[in-house]
Amino acid sequence: MKTQALRTVFAVLFFNLISISYTHAWFFSSPNKSYADTEYPIVLVGGFFAFDAVVGIEYFYGIADDLRRYGAEVYETDVSEFQTNEFRGEELLKQIEDYLALTGHDKVNIIAHSQGSPTARYVASVKPELIASITSVHGMNKGTALADAIRFLAPEDSFMESVLENLANAVGFLLSSLSGGPNKSSQSAIAILEAANTVEAAKFNERHPAAVPKSSCGTRGDHKVNGVRYWSWGGTGGTFGKITNPVDLIDDLLLSITPLTFPNNKHDGVVPKCGQYLGKPIRHNYKHNHVDAVRHLFGLIGFTTNPKTLYRNHANRLKKAGL
Repeated sequence: MKTQALRTVFAVLFFNLISISYTHAWFFSSPNKSYADTEYPIVLVGGFFAFDAVVGIEYFYGIADDLRRYGAEVYETDVSEFQTNEFRGEELLKQIEDYLALTGHDKVNIIAHSQGSPTARYVASVKPELIASITSVHGMNKGTALADAIRFLAPEDSFMESVLENLANAVGFLLSSLSGGPNKSSQSAIAILEAANTVEAAKFNERHPAAVPKSSCGTRGDHKVNGVRYWSWGGTGGTFGKITNPVDLIDDLLLSITPLTFPNNKHDGVVPKCGQYLGKPIRHNYKHNHVDAVRHLFGLIGFTTNPKTLYRNHANRLKKAGL
């Protein structure tokens, strides 16, 4: 029994050694410093729990620096962790205006993860002249059944709703304080549930419909709206479901529970595959769960496509499109 346990431990360690070597292969290569040199700066926008960096740990773990190594000008944003799409959108708009004033550019390319996608879409809806493109990564473009389930367990004016609200305030305040983010007192579990549930997401899409596929599980929306280009990519987890790395106990453990809220297996642990499509699809069957898409935890994503490669190749795609 002990021998079998030791074999399992060594197998997991070997798996992660290979995985880390694979995902850090850039260390042994010389980057082409013009490969990701886009016309407009790239702005990274996170989802709920969003931050730019907390105690040196970035939301887009290692991705911004990798893009910079290949010539991109990259800015990381810091919007409220728990809020509505519109609220976060106004925060994002202010930060984009600051970046443009700083750099002298007149537009930015946004790459957004999870709730960052509707957050960015709001900005493109109200100020399209500032946005060259939006790319949705595992985007929460049609809400999530996970939020519906949480709302069912914590109905309006209930004790559980109060518990969630206080927890969101505490966690949001902590993350915002550590990252230096805005509006430290504005976190709200009710707001994020409003933004993420499927009914309210549909209403948001009626107000801001650009690039959203028109059918319930459409795979393609308009590629260009009001001068803004739209792309998306996504995934539905790895070979063993949403657990893509057995050592990643925090993210993968949580994502081993969330599938209970989904009617089928076509999701990434947080967002259904049908809701990940926006504009022109790139690919939506990567073996990444929701947090693998931003390389958490600490790049332990399993032996699969390195997300850094996806962001880097997309920057090159933007460059070739004159963006």
